[in-house]
Amino acid sequence: MAETLNLSRFLPYLLSITSNAVSDRIAREYQTRFGLKIPEWRVLAMLGQGKPMTQRELVTATVMDKVTVSRATAALVERRLVERSPSRHDGRSHHLALTQEGVGLYEMIAPAALAMEQQILAGLNEQERAQLTSILAKLRDAVSALK
Repeated sequence: MAETLNLSRFLPYLLSITSNAVSDRIAREYQTRFGLKIPEWRVLAMLGQGKPMTQRELVTATVMDKVTVSRATAALVERRLVERSPSRHDGRSHHLALTQEGVGLYEMIAPAALAMEQQILAGLNEQERAQLTSILAKLRDAVSALK
């Protein structure tokens, strides 16, 4: 007989439900306070680091699929939070950057995001936080090595 799978101790399940819980809590905050969905926030956060990026670069950096990045970008452009400018190196590509309004929104959201992160991590001491970061990196590396 095959080994019994205990879902409540199965790593992919535990990671998934934890990720969903964190994402859902943060999504409520971004949606309620700033009118942003998670993909829009991720694009805004990447562009908030100050370097214009192409959609392809955003797909890689955010680990979201190209359709999700395209929709998020379109929503942000429509809200005038992001602007497109043609790429000098690739006529089919555009560089995306925050507008002044986008920078202003980013500067409001970033402290709220960091405060939410602190609330989520409040039950962990500094050593546990460092261990969590290290363990998650090791798991990502292990999964990458399986490809």
